[in-house]
Order: sequence, then structure tokens, then C-alpha cells
Amino acid sequence: MDNNKVYIFDSTLRDGAQAKGISFSLSDKLHMLKLLDSLGIDYIEAGNPASNPKEKMFFEKAKELKLQYAKLTAFGSTRRKNSCMSDDPGIQALLSAETDVVAIFGKTWDMHVTHILQTTLEENLNMVRETISFFKGKGKEVVFDAEHFFDGYKANPSYALSVLKAAEEGGADCLVLCDTNGGTLTHEVVDIMEDVNLNTKTMLGIHAHNDSETAVSNSLSAVLLGARHVQGTFIGFGERCGNTRLTSVIPNLQLKMGYQCIPEEKVALLTSAAREAAEISNAALEEKLPYVGHDAFAHKGGMHIDGVRKVQESFEHIKPELVGNKRSFLISEVAGRSALLLKLQHRFPELTQDKDALQKITNKIKELEQQGYSFEGAESSFELIVLKELGQHKPAFKLEHFKVIDEHTENKSQFASYAVVKVNVDGVMRMAAAEGNGPVNALDKALREALVEFYPELKQIVLQDYKVRVLDTKMATAAVVRVVIESGDGEHEWTTLGVSGDVIEASLIALIDSIEYKLWEVKSKKER
Repeated sequence: MDNNKVYIFDSTLRDGAQAKGISFSLSDKLHMLKLLDSLGIDYIEAGNPASNPKEKMFFEKAKELKLQYAKLTAFGSTRRKNSCMSDDPGIQALLSAETDVVAIFGKTWDMHVTHILQTTLEENLNMVRETISFFKGKGKEVVFDAEHFFDGYKANPSYALSVLKAAEEGGADCLVLCDTNGGTLTHEVVDIMEDVNLNTKTMLGIHAHNDSETAVSNSLSAVLLGARHVQGTFIGFGERCGNTRLTSVIPNLQLKMGYQCIPEEKVALLTSAAREAAEISNAALEEKLPYVGHDAFAHKGGMHIDGVRKVQESFEHIKPELVGNKRSFLISEVAGRSALLLKLQHRFPELTQDKDALQKITNKIKELEQQGYSFEGAESSFELIVLKELGQHKPAFKLEHFKVIDEHTENKSQFASYAVVKVNVDGVMRMAAAEGNGPVNALDKALREALVEFYPELKQIVLQDYKVRVLDTKMATAAVVRVVIESGDGEHEWTTLGVSGDVIEASLIALIDSIEYKLWEVKSKKER
């Protein structure tokens, strides 16, 4: 065995599916399976074929796929108490999955044996030993998940170790120590692992939950103490607080600790794969996830930005490109001219020499932030302001007039919203009216209806997201609000914002910026 190799066991499709809000369709599961395999993950635990018809169907479909790297793994429990293998439907379902690898979980906490399974400690040892031996006799690779091992060890060390010994006697290929409740701290993992090492000979693994925010550190510590198998879910989904996040474990082990987890060339795919995994799961990827989050290499403080510009490692622990991420500089009142210059150089290289223009833009940004603007999540509005300050942007239209009407529908159970706008395009006036699902949607439709004659590209725009933030809650309904709008055209997405004491006006400012940004992009492409 290569002592530097750590086998990665992904349980997104089983443990991850137990997270609140996560429900994989059959198509989702197959998509996730192919994604994880493409990264070079060693084992993909795909669920319990005995749990429901969808799981059975998945294993049928998965047989048709030719996985390049991963070993597909079916999950199930030891045989039932006081029964035999041929009479146990769970055991037979595991066989029917026809995977080369099975993951079998068994109880190691004496309280679970006597109070949950309601059997004897000796019968539980038989269940573990005989189940593993049965699957080894069928030619399977068997991963034994020692459920609740750390809690079991703390309650009764000798019994928890005797369960591992029974699994070894059955022929288990790997003994996985599970922190099922997620309450074990890292120093406890270290102490317990040292004793386990003295009492076992089989490869050890770790399966940690994140209820104490120690899942990653527990997994890394286990590897330092000899574990060569790490279980987790790709982006941390799991029951309660989630599982060990593999997008953190893999780069920590591979880039910092000298272990080999996935093929070297695959590490740079971690960020894009994390975002794709979130899409498959119909969940937003947390922006502040280490390594792969949008904010993982985002710098806001002026000193930090200046430091990174001069020496990258001054405020970054790795190069973001190593995991496929990228550095970003956030524009704010604490960033200063260095941040602006770094952010703008790729589009406006002339600013390097024009200090007066740079100072003018800096002053404008700070003035707007005093009013409540925040450009960290609205890059498109920021670029428009820069273009205007540099005299490089002429508005594509002028809004002469608008009116919004909200009224009850005929049955008075719902509101209807209508908007009327009048626009001026190079001296030509157009009016349009629209009905929408709320006043902002009505304004959006009316604006595009009035402008599409001049700019047919606007047919492609879809308003994808709309957020309102009250900036001073003490002012209650008189407070200033910030509206952020995310728009898209099927190929690109952009974000704009508006600030006002009137939520409709703030929305309108953001909508106009969205349209202006799209038209500027179209014009820029034609000029290139």
C-alpha cells in the first residue's frame, strides 16, 4: 500500500441526501455520480438499495455507466438480530445492487446495542462478523462503518474495540471510525485513534459529522495518525450540521500535507465541480466556503489588497488557481485606490497613468456608499459608474415618465400591478404599458416593451433574482432601501443595484442599470 495515498469516499448521494432541503431525482443522482467520478474520487457511496424503489432503479441505471475512477458502493446494515443472511431483505438488496464494494454499518456503542437494537452485546458481535464474512465470501470489498464509534469508545472502550476486532475477523477491508453524532473534539480523536492503532491491523478510515465544527480537523488528524480512508460529502451536505466537506479535505491533504487523494490534474477542477454539485442539488453554494467559495480569495481591506498586489502570499494561503478559483477585489469605503486600480486595470489600462481619473472614481464610489450603495455584489453597476466618470458611456435612453398602479383583482383576493413608462431614445418618444406579478415585474416588462423596437437584444433578458435590504431599520417604513437585481440572457449573468427611500424608485434604478449594462456589452462586442 502506498503510504501517501488517502482514499476518498464520497457519500453525497447517501449521507448528503439526508440534509434538509436536498432531494435528488434519479437524473440528479446519475449526474452527480458522473461528476464525482470525473474528479477521480475513489469511492462513491450511492445509497441503500433496500430503502426505496428509486434507489433500486438508480443501481440498475448505474450498471450501464462505465466509471473511469470510482468504485460504486452500495450501503446497508449488518443482518438483523437472530436471523440468517438468506432471510434478511436488506442483505439480499445489497447483493442485488451488484456493486464490487459494499459499505456495512454496525453498532459499536453498547447503549445502541441494548437500547436501540435491543439485543445482546454478543449477538451484535456475531451480526458484524457474519455479515462481513458473508459479503467477503461473495467476492466483495467490504468497508465497515463503525457507527457511533467515538461515543461508544468513550462509554465502553473495550466493547467498541471488540466490535472492530469482530469486523477484522470477518475480513473487513477497512474499518471506518464514525463520529455519528458529530460531538467529538479533535484532541479526543487523537487520543482514541492512538489506542485503536495499538489494537487493530486493518486499514483505518474516518467518518466525521460537523456538529462541533470539527469534521475537517478530525479527518486531517485521523490521517496524521494513520487513517488512509476519509469519508465525507463533496460540499458538506448532510444531516443536521453536515458531514466532512471534501472540497476542504482534499486540498488540505494534497496541497499542504503531501498526500495523494485525487489525480493531480483534477485538483484545479474543485471549484467548478463544487458549483456544479450545488446546481445539481438545487442549492446555493456557500460564498464563504474555504477553497471553492466565491469569497475564498476575496479581498476588501486596503492594506490586504495592497499586500496581495505586491506579494501574493502576504494575504493568501495558496494560489487560488490551484483549486480553480480566482482572486477578487471588493470595492468599498475601506479599499481605497489600490483596490480600484487592481479591479479596473484589465478593462481600463489607461487608469494606471491617470491618477486624477482614478481619484475622481474613488471619490464617486465613496460618495455613493455614503448614500447606501454597496458594490461588492453589483459589479455591473460599478462598471457603469466607472464608464460614466471616464466619459465612455452615453445612456442608451432616458426615462421621461413612469407610473405604477396596484389594485385588487375582481375577486379581491389578489393584487394586480400595472406600469406605464415613457422613454426617449435619441429624441424619439415611446410609451408602453404592462401588467406584471408585482410592480417591479410590471416596470421591467413595460421598460423592455418600450425599448425593444430600438434594441431587440432586450428580448433575451430575464430578471433572475430580486433582493431588498432595509439600510436603517430604526426608520421603519421611512428607511432607505437597497435593491439588488440579478439579470441574465441565457449566456451571461450580471447584477445591478439601486438605493432610495422609495422601494419602487430603487428598483427602477437597478432595472435601468441592468438594461444599460446589457446594451453596453452588446455595443462593446460590436466595436471589438
